[in-house]
Amino acid sequence: MPQSFESATALTPVDGGFTAELDPGWDVGGGILNGGYLLAVAARAAVEASPHAHPVALSASYLRVAAPGPATLTVTAGRAGRTLQHVHVVLADATGPAVTVQVTTATLPDATPDHPVPPPAATPVEDCFSIAEHAHLAPPGMPVPGLSQQVETRLDPLTAGWALGEFSDEPVIRAWLRFADGREPDPLGLVAFTDALPPTSWATGQLGWAPTVQLQTLVRALPAPGWCLVEARGGEASGGWVDEDYRVWDSTGRLVAQSRQLARTAR
Repeated sequence: MPQSFESATALTPVDGGFTAELDPGWDVGGGILNGGYLLAVAARAAVEASPHAHPVALSASYLRVAAPGPATLTVTAGRAGRTLQHVHVVLADATGPAVTVQVTTATLPDATPDHPVPPPAATPVEDCFSIAEHAHLAPPGMPVPGLSQQVETRLDPLTAGWALGEFSDEPVIRAWLRFADGREPDPLGLVAFTDALPPTSWATGQLGWAPTVQLQTLVRALPAPGWCLVEARGGEASGGWVDEDYRVWDSTGRLVAQSRQLARTAR
């Protein structure tokens, strides 16, 4: 069942940072927690320790898989300036550090972009289909992530042949996203959305877990209410490594977030 994003990222203040209860429902299959979810938990810790309201730039290194359950977030805040602050966050579970994140916090204005980046020509959301609702159509062996119950994901048929066992030469996946609990998108939610789609290698038939090693996320603007359009594009896949670029547009067609990650190729 959908779990509230608010409760799944909730923090309790302690000396030196916070504690959290990492929600097992935000997995990508096999009990492995989604990297975007973990990054959002760390982003919340940085914002809670900052006079500024929003995470605008994040650079995360994933040291190993974080276990669901109790976690600690050690926060080291730099000097707060008038417009921004740098905060270092280490997320650890019972066996030690799992994710380290450098976060820049600021307060995003409600301003018109000087040079807008338009969204791609995507299928309207009402003509797309849900991962959760069509899980029974997935090819054998493809895991159905708990994440799909928390983030409603409507795949664009133009890039979703892989979901029906029809693969492409292009590693691109596009979908409309919104929280299943009814929460409207906000900067913390956008952090989660920048790593919420399946690995782009799935589009080409290379199924399996592609663990993120390093993830850089930028939150560019305050999103409007409604669905967000997310497009992920795979880059060079070589020697067991692959890079992916995400772009996120809000319901008005404004670019509101983007990310780049380095991952291991699908196992």
